[in-house]
Amino acid sequence: QVRLLESGGGLVQAGGSLRLSCVASGIIFRDNAMAWYRQAPGKQRELVAAITSSGSTNYLDSVKGRFTISRDNAKNTVALQMNGVQPEDTAVYYCRADRTFGGSNTQYWGQGTQVTVSS
Repeated sequence: QVRLLESGGGLVQAGGSLRLSCVASGIIFRDNAMAWYRQAPGKQRELVAAITSSGSTNYLDSVKGRFTISRDNAKNTVALQMNGVQPEDTAVYYCRADRTFGGSNTQYWGQGTQVTVSS
């Protein structure tokens, strides 16, 4: 059974920091690109940060310089360090695994963790 389990969400004041973690099981972690998405009420789900199996990263423009994505293949984890958070960062954050091979794509999603930033 494939599972992605997020942790670290909660309530934080604007300007503060938060660290989200996601532990994966049931997949060959090193073969998967990993990413964090978020979705606020009434809004589209958006890609926040992504990291390839080799460690290359990509970020949503609005979080660039504030958030950092990282992975630890030995522990099957991906993390999102969130610094200088703002109220607009409030959303449910989702962990995603993605493996593409031979034209096929397989994705798995975590259950999400709530991040709330107060003014």
